Order: sequence, then C-alpha cells, then structure tokens
Amino acid sequence: MLHLEHVSVDYDGVPAVTDVSLDLPDGSVLAVVGPSGSGKSTLLRAVAGLEPASGTIAWEGESLAGVPTHKRGFALMFQDGQLFGHLTVAGNVGYPLRIRRRRDSQRVTELLELVGLAGFADRLPSTLSGGERQRVALARALAVRPRLLLLDEPLSALDAGLRTRLAADLARIIREAGTTALFVTHDQEEAFAVADRLAVMRGGRLVQEGPTADVWARPADAETALFLGYARVLRGGAARVVLSHAPSLDGTAAAVALRRSALVVDEAGSLRGEVVSAGATPDQIRLVVEVPGVGEVDAVAPSAVHPGPGEAVRLRVDPDRLAPVAR
Repeated sequence: MLHLEHVSVDYDGVPAVTDVSLDLPDGSVLAVVGPSGSGKSTLLRAVAGLEPASGTIAWEGESLAGVPTHKRGFALMFQDGQLFGHLTVAGNVGYPLRIRRRRDSQRVTELLELVGLAGFADRLPSTLSGGERQRVALARALAVRPRLLLLDEPLSALDAGLRTRLAADLARIIREAGTTALFVTHDQEEAFAVADRLAVMRGGRLVQEGPTADVWARPADAETALFLGYARVLRGGAARVVLSHAPSLDGTAAAVALRRSALVVDEAGSLRGEVVSAGATPDQIRLVVEVPGVGEVDAVAPSAVHPGPGEAVRLRVDPDRLAPVAR
C-alpha cells in the first residue's frame, strides 16, 4: 500500500501541494484529476522522489524519506514516452532489464503481446504511430515488474479518438499485469475509463477521494460536480422549485440525470442527500422531467420520490426559475 500523510510541496515558499493524505491499496488504480495548476503532477513527482516534500510518503509501512528515485521500485511513464530513437522496440522494452544485468527476451516478448505489439520487436520508434509509441513506453515501464506504476498524463499528446481507445487498453493492460498504479490526468473521461479510485485536486489540495463510482455519484461540492462533467448546478430558488416537487425527500438535495450528464440540485451551497447518475437500477425509478422549451427528458431518481418502483412522476417547472446559476 502507498500511504501519504500530510504531504506538502512548495517552491520558494509558494505552495504547490498542501496537506494531502490518502492511501492507495495494493492492486488498485488511482486517478488523480484536476485542472491545470491543481498540483496533481507535483504530487506524483513527490511520490516518485523527484520533488522534496514534507509529511509522510510510505510504501508498505516503510517511509521513503531519503530513498532516491531509482531505489523506490517504482516505474514512471510520461506523456511523450521518452523512447530511445536508436533502439528497436525490443531494445527499448528490454532496456530496464539490461541495466539490471538481466537479459530476458521471453519477458520482452510477453510484454509486447500484452500491449498489442507482437511482431513489432524490430521496428524503430520513428516508424510507429503516437499510440504505438505509448504502448512501447508502457511495456518498458512494466518490464521489471514495478511495485508502483506512475503515469503522468500519458495520453494527453494523442488525438481525442485515439485517447479514448488507448485509455480502455491501458485499463486492461494494467489490470492484466497486476500492477498498482497512480495515474495523473486532467481528463475525467480518461480517469473513469482507467481507474477504480479517484482523487480530485484543486488549488494544491485534495478535495475528494474514493471509489470512482462513489465520487461521481456524490461530488463533494458544486465545483467538483462541474469539473467531473455534470451539466449544471442549481442553487437557491431554482433548487427549491425542483425540491418542492419531491416532498418525500424531506427537503434534502435531489438530482436527476439529464441527457447523460446530471442536473445537481444544490440548495445551500453544498451537496446533500443522494446524487443519482444516469442509468436505472432496481432501487431507482424513472423520472420524467418536462421543461418548457426543452421538452421531456428521461431521468432516474431514488424510489422514495414515488411509492411505485418503475412508475413515472411528471414534474412541470417554470423555465425562468429553473435557469442554472453555474455551469
């Protein structure tokens, strides 16, 4: 397990990471997400030993203070791959083994098969596509079976379509390799595709952390909800209009899924109660929201909204009062 406790990093007195505490269980993949300047890459570099940090960074209960990067047993992968242009694909993947005086052609072959590059062993990096080069970089990072894989925006240099495809492959490869991973990205869609745990950072601080599904379903605050891709946040009068049509929720916050994103009701500046994401489950019912000017949209809500699971509730609201105050 990776354990961080009150970790902080500053540059000439300017804080970049402030008081971050979290645990990464063995075999998990944690995505650290946040906007540019949130401190997510600085946190990864501190874990790698590339940035001096205060607080505790420990692996399996042993502090890593004073342990240099090359002795931590971690592997790093960056957005540009940093392949050796004069080495073949096999030479790049086998390089970490060679510097440890271990020549293992079978391991290289296994890794190339794992990342979908069987038959590419003799190719040079200059002949590969961007996605293929990142697969080689991933295979190289996994070559010595690292205790922890650290990935810093590994897909950000690729086009959107390729990012989506490679994110799914990345998730499969990491899990098949059985590796614990810390994955930094500004793209929440990548995080959802790759990770089983999510940590949201903002302004150098950890805002929320937990299983990916839980963080998505229950954002810590309105700003987190918007960053994660929720369509809009309602506050004040607009929130009360919707709440007034769901009296069985006893005045707590409610939410409905709206066109694959979510409409979050935030009555008092912070989210309370159950936040429901798209997709009905046995403990939810279908909710039909009719908004003049928009039409009917299908959604789901807690079954407490209506006594009959599977039945519909129709809400009619004034669009002028429903206007979102934050996007």
